[in-house]
Amino acid sequence: MMKRLAFLLVLPLMFATQVSAETVLITGSNKGIGLAFTKAYLARGATVIATARKPKKADDLKALQDQYGDKLKIEQLDVTNDKHIEKLVEKYKDTPIDLLLNNAGISGLMKQEAFGQIDYDYVQYEFEVNTFGPIKMAEAFVSNVAASEQKKIVAVSSSMGSIERAQGFMYGYRMSKAALNMAYKGLSTNVKGKGIAVGLVNPGPTRTDLMKEVPGDLRSPDDAAADMIRNIDALTVETTGSFLQYDGTILPW
Repeated sequence: MMKRLAFLLVLPLMFATQVSAETVLITGSNKGIGLAFTKAYLARGATVIATARKPKKADDLKALQDQYGDKLKIEQLDVTNDKHIEKLVEKYKDTPIDLLLNNAGISGLMKQEAFGQIDYDYVQYEFEVNTFGPIKMAEAFVSNVAASEQKKIVAVSSSMGSIERAQGFMYGYRMSKAALNMAYKGLSTNVKGKGIAVGLVNPGPTRTDLMKEVPGDLRSPDDAAADMIRNIDALTVETTGSFLQYDGTILPW
């Protein structure tokens, strides 16, 4: 009886050790959903590699680093800058990364993406950030992910990337997210043999800079991050390639 009791008392410690051992790399970590992801993973004991284009100005991240110390690594990364990616790969070449979380994304103003007045230069930039960035990061860090325990690559997508739900506004953002979905569905087949699970998660209408022109009640970044983390935790190789709504249901492509 005493041995059984001792084992039960050790179980929470075993779980805590397992969680605290995870390493998560998050792009676009300095504000909005990316910052919410960072706070949530740190709170559960993970080591977080948080990236931002201008880390010296990332005051919220620096405040978290004061609280969590070495558990939070703040790194410079613009996902459109190949040299930034290469530098990060070199620095963490021997670090297993349990979760590569591609959160960085942009959206133009409504008028920039309206039919008849599409700003194609900006749309090109949207593709560079929203589509090319996540696939470049996956190529760059696939070995780190494969060397980890959890083995997950996830991108924050949007229901606006669903072709079935397409509407005639925000052309650039919708196209870039639909292309991201295609890229990550293909990626899921490439890396399944390595035991890596790939997922796409949708935060829903969330109060961020991307949604500043959208009227009505929006979700908080903390709530959106919590829902997506629950879906990421449940992701397996058997469900790889899934496009998940924040409530866990499958979104139509």
